[in-house]
Amino acid sequence: MSNIYGISITEDEQDFVVSVRDLPEVCTAGSSFAEACELAADAIDAVVCHRIKTGKNLPRPTQVQAGEIAVSLPLETGTKAELYRAWKISGISKAELGRRLNIHETEVRRILDPRHGTRLEAIERAFKALGYRLALSAKAF
Repeated sequence: MSNIYGISITEDEQDFVVSVRDLPEVCTAGSSFAEACELAADAIDAVVCHRIKTGKNLPRPTQVQAGEIAVSLPLETGTKAELYRAWKISGISKAELGRRLNIHETEVRRILDPRHGTRLEAIERAFKALGYRLALSAKAF
């Protein structure tokens, strides 16, 4: 599960402007390089959450390229993004996922909602109902 996005920062007069190849709608800038990086992380999180909430396509990020800076999604958003991708790939409705989990469709919407706090056990059950196993990995940076 990789939810690491490559960002490019260019200096434009007084601002450090951020662009993200995989999320062209990310639009932010900071008055310093550090601020631009921090704002980029927030903007990426917001765009991923918006795509999920509006039912839009959310492909996995491509590999970070030379000259780009790696920015990770927060763990909860990244986990929900992976679940959303798995659900979209499955082609089933939220109602069908609810039937598989023996819960109401409203609860399925909450499980998929990146801003709704969901217990890890519920997320893990949803992955299993979709034919996936949730696994965690950590990388040194």
